[in-house]
Amino acid sequence: MSTNLFACFLLEMTTPNKTPPGADPKQLERTGTVREIGSQAVWSLSSCKPGFGVDQLRDDNLETYWQSDGSQPHLVNIQFRRKTTVKTLCIYADYKSDESYTPSKISVRVGNNFHNLQEIRQLELVEPSGWIHVPLTDPHKKPIRTFMIQIAVLANHQNGRDTHMRQIKVYTPVEESSIGKFPRCTTIDFMMYRSIR
Repeated sequence: MSTNLFACFLLEMTTPNKTPPGADPKQLERTGTVREIGSQAVWSLSSCKPGFGVDQLRDDNLETYWQSDGSQPHLVNIQFRRKTTVKTLCIYADYKSDESYTPSKISVRVGNNFHNLQEIRQLELVEPSGWIHVPLTDPHKKPIRTFMIQIAVLANHQNGRDTHMRQIKVYTPVEESSIGKFPRCTTIDFMMYRSIR
């Protein structure tokens, strides 16, 4: 019995834990503390197979995906027209569906343009299946302000060449009202009428 217990302990120590999925980003939006700003950016990719590009990466459908078509690193570039406060990046990956196309090592870089990007996060993913939340904060835990975000896929599971990413969301914090503090309206009925169109 003790030999089996020791073998199980060794197996646990040598087998990397799977990357746990994060909450659905829609839940973050419903809290009223963040808002998705990906539509305000210009998106570009280092490469893609025809029919598997930016449109599929941003279509809110977890069944579609971006598929790269070239050598690594595979890049997703997100450029804003003005310096923008960004709090969280959410990436959806699914190892069960994508296997060797699933990213295993990702670098997140920020800067003013392609020439001064600096890495602020590097993630090691182990068979991810769900949303991966990447906080984009400075050393003081405040959201960063940037013109550009670049996501670089440095490696895939099983040494795969091309990559799949199913969705990417970019979130900014919602500013408090300067008039005064109002209670957050989080029900669907209130959210339908929260802005003037």
